[in-house]
Amino acid sequence: MKYLILLSSLFLTACSSTPSSFNITETMNIIALAEEHAPQGIKGVFKFKIKASGVVRGKVYLNTELDYRDRRSISVSIAPQLVPEFVQQYGEAPDSFFINKKIEVTGQAKRIKILFISNGRATEKYYYQTHVEINALEQIKLIG
Repeated sequence: MKYLILLSSLFLTACSSTPSSFNITETMNIIALAEEHAPQGIKGVFKFKIKASGVVRGKVYLNTELDYRDRRSISVSIAPQLVPEFVQQYGEAPDSFFINKKIEVTGQAKRIKILFISNGRATEKYYYQTHVEINALEQIKLIG
């Protein structure tokens, strides 16, 4: 009987544990885990191909889909203060450098609520995006 109790407690402990860090290559798995662990998100090493980019107020966004609003897209945001350092190191801006290349990003994937804006005001409509913020160049590597 005591073995049954011991096995049951070990099984339940194993089922309830959550890894503190992930190593994921499938974008939909990253998105699903970030959603599951919202609002904290998930820490890990993520690998994906960049298909599009954009710059908003100096922040560079690298996207895994051509349409950043696509539910399957993950956006990697590079802090504005890193852009000059990146250009000095690689001779090109990150928004053009990473297009059609595979990257590895270390950080936290989080589900972010994006509000729709109409006439300069937020509406009640919204959607979610998955973002990984880059605050140091060591967090992002070219792998292919």
